[in-house]
Amino acid sequence: MTLTQALADLGVDETSLSAEQIDYLDTNGYLPLPGILNADQIKAFVDRLETLELQEGEDAGKEVHQEKGTLRLSNLVDKDPIFEICFTHPVLLAGIGHVLSNDFKLSSLNSRAALPGCGLQGLHADFGEALDASGGRNGLPDFHVCNSIWLLTDFTEENGATRVVPGSHLSGKLPKDVMADPSEPHPDEIILTAKAGTVVIFNSHTWHGGTLNRSDGLRRGMHAYFCRRNRPQQTNQKEFLTQKTRDRLSPSAQVILDI
Repeated sequence: MTLTQALADLGVDETSLSAEQIDYLDTNGYLPLPGILNADQIKAFVDRLETLELQEGEDAGKEVHQEKGTLRLSNLVDKDPIFEICFTHPVLLAGIGHVLSNDFKLSSLNSRAALPGCGLQGLHADFGEALDASGGRNGLPDFHVCNSIWLLTDFTEENGATRVVPGSHLSGKLPKDVMADPSEPHPDEIILTAKAGTVVIFNSHTWHGGTLNRSDGLRRGMHAYFCRRNRPQQTNQKEFLTQKTRDRLSPSAQVILDI
């Protein structure tokens, strides 16, 4: 099965995103999609993540990354069927496909919860080099990576919501090229405040980073991260997925995972 066939089977078509949404994503480098998850789904995700955090303890997140001041989990594809929506939802896939020219696979599916008093990240892009727009399609660079944040709590200015610099994916620069300290505020940054259940697609070449959680609760979200099919995955799905997981996945989902 080809990726084109898989996307069609998963319900992706030319109506999945509007022309206005596509233009917003191209221009700003991110796109909020409110109401993707309902209250019952949010609760189910949070309950499952809390259970996994307790089960994995000090090993939590080790498949990819552990970060002081956060609760991290990795390799979620292999840990419960509940997470399949994060790499098969048709609106999500339409946005990822647009950024990556319908040439992509899941790179990793992780969760990150910033603890009170923690979570500040320097502005960064999820690709190690800046891209030149020349030679790209429609005046845009040929992007390599695209991410999504699945909000499981409200993202507010107090609880460490992600900040982005709109349009920075087109700058031809990285934060470290122009900022003495990327952990400091950028004059053009905005805070992605939104309700739980929102999914934010963001071009991973867009400068972004978590802010400091100044609340007394967790700021919880999941990250479904995608890359071009010719690039290595952050979590090698062929290596990490058990046979039990492979057996339950549809052929279309398997194509998205490149297994």
